Amino acid sequence: MSRVGKKPVAIEKGIEVTVDGTVIVAKKNKLEKRLETHGRVGIAVEGDSVTFTKVGNDKTSSAYWGTYRALFNNIIIGLDKGFTKVLEINGVGYRAAVNGNVLTLQLGYSHEINYNIPEGLEIKVDKNVVTITGSDKQVVGQVAAEIREFRPVEPYKGKGVRYAGEVVIRKAGKSAGKKK
Repeated sequence: MSRVGKKPVAIEKGIEVTVDGTVIVAKKNKLEKRLETHGRVGIAVEGDSVTFTKVGNDKTSSAYWGTYRALFNNIIIGLDKGFTKVLEINGVGYRAAVNGNVLTLQLGYSHEINYNIPEGLEIKVDKNVVTITGSDKQVVGQVAAEIREFRPVEPYKGKGVRYAGEVVIRKAGKSAGKKK
């Protein structure tokens, strides 16, 4: 059984945390993130840390206890440092460019793919590397997954969009049949 919920969440300098009923609000400068707990966990702000407590003794309260603690920890990390995903584009003629609020991808199709960048995210393109940065871990991961889905890496030549450091197991091509 995981005991993630026991660990208090440290609040970094410059981040204000308030509790409004069952909602935890974290603010840094003009950025504000809210986490609605629906009364499934107890919340206590003590100095520069936030602790979560179980409401009941059943399995679901234990699950909520760890989940809400992890979600709030991700909010604090996102406000403090942010999250980043890096994608690599491999293939002849495969390109990416950012034009204003649109990511334009050329991935071997007969047409360009124009992807609207969600608000709160920053996408940079350097040669064949696309870097996605933002304060919300879920949104950063979702956008990276959606971009990768346009042309996943194929196993024969390794062409496509992959996460940086992702290992793709390559397959051998056709081999000539046995001669009799």
